[in-house]
Amino acid sequence: MSKKLNLAIVWLWNCASSLIQWISYYWEIDNNKKIIWLIYNNIGWYLLKDIDVLVGIDVNKEKVGTTISEAIFKKPNCTKIFCDKKIFMNKVMPWPILDWISWRMLNKIDVHNIKKDINTWKRDIVKELRDSKIDVLVSYLPVWSKEAAIFYAECALEADVAYANAMPEFISSNKTWAKKFEERWLPCAWDDIKSQVWATIIHRSLVDLINKRGQVIDGTYQLNVWWNTDFENMLDESRLISKRISKTEAITSLISDYDVKTRIWPSDFVDHLNDNKICYINIQWRQFGDIPFSIDLKLSVEDSPNSAWVMVDVIRLLKLAKDQWLKWYQDFSCYYFKHPMIQREDDKWYKIVNDFIEKYT
Repeated sequence: MSKKLNLAIVWLWNCASSLIQWISYYWEIDNNKKIIWLIYNNIGWYLLKDIDVLVGIDVNKEKVGTTISEAIFKKPNCTKIFCDKKIFMNKVMPWPILDWISWRMLNKIDVHNIKKDINTWKRDIVKELRDSKIDVLVSYLPVWSKEAAIFYAECALEADVAYANAMPEFISSNKTWAKKFEERWLPCAWDDIKSQVWATIIHRSLVDLINKRGQVIDGTYQLNVWWNTDFENMLDESRLISKRISKTEAITSLISDYDVKTRIWPSDFVDHLNDNKICYINIQWRQFGDIPFSIDLKLSVEDSPNSAWVMVDVIRLLKLAKDQWLKWYQDFSCYYFKHPMIQREDDKWYKIVNDFIEKYT
C-alpha cells in the first residue's frame, strides 16, 4: 500500500502556514526516530514526511499564482517563521469569494477579480482534487464563512476526498452533512479545531478536575485577546454566532448538570500581538462547607503553530480511516475538535484515539 498522503488546503493563512512549515521541517528528517512535540510519530503507515501538499486554494491576489511554499509567508500572514524551506512548489489556485471575508478585512488584502459562475468554480476545483489524487481536504476558512464551508464540503464529496473542517461552521457535526459523508464512505473530522495546549483544552481540564473532585462551579469566563486575520474577521459581531456556540459548548458540556454563569468570548485585539494570543480564564466554585474558591489564569501562546500539531494527527487519521474503508469514522474528532457530535471528557476520547492507532499501526 502506498504511504503517500496527498493534501489540499483551503485558505493559506496563518494556520496553514504553520501546518506547512511543520510538514516541511520534518520532510528531510528521519521520522523513524522519536520526534519531540508529537504524540504519534507514525499513524498507521504515515509519517509526517509522507504528507505532500499538492493543492493550495486562496482568494488573495498576492498569493494566487505563487507557489504554496511562497504564499504562506505573504502578508497579512503574521505567524512565526520557523521553517522557510521551499518544498511545495505547485501554484496556488483561486477560488470564489462567497462569504469568506468580513468587511473589516477588505482593506487588508486585494482579492482576485476572476469571474466565473459558481458551477464552473466547483467543476474546476473538483477536477483539480481528482487529478491531483487528493486524499484529504483541510478547510481553514475564517469564522462564519457558511456558504464557503458548504461549497468545500460539496467539493470533497464530489471528489471522494476525506474532509477536515477546522473552522466553526457546523458541517461534520451536522447530522444531515454527516449522513452525506457516510453514504459516500468518506471519513470527515468535525468542527472547529482545538489547539495542542491552549485555552479550550486547559479550561476543559480544569472544569473536569473540579467536577471530579466533587466541587460546585458557580461561574466561569474565558476572554481572548490577539490579532491575526481570523480575529479581525471575528470583530464583525455578525460572524461570531457559530464560534460562540462552539467554544461555549466545549466548556459547558462538562458542567451541564446544573446552571453555571458562563462567558466565553474574544474580547479585544491588539495589532502588535500579531499571532500571539493572550487568554484570561476565571473559574469560581464552592468547596465543602459552601466556602468560595476561584482560579485566575493568564495564558500566552503563538496561536497557529499550536493548532498545526493537532492537524498533522487529524490528516493522518483521516487517511488511515479512508484506507480501511471505515464508514464515516469520526471518533477521533471528539479529541481534536471543539464541536463534535458527542461531547465527553478528553481522557475517554484519548483512549479511543490510542486504541484506534494501535489497532492499525
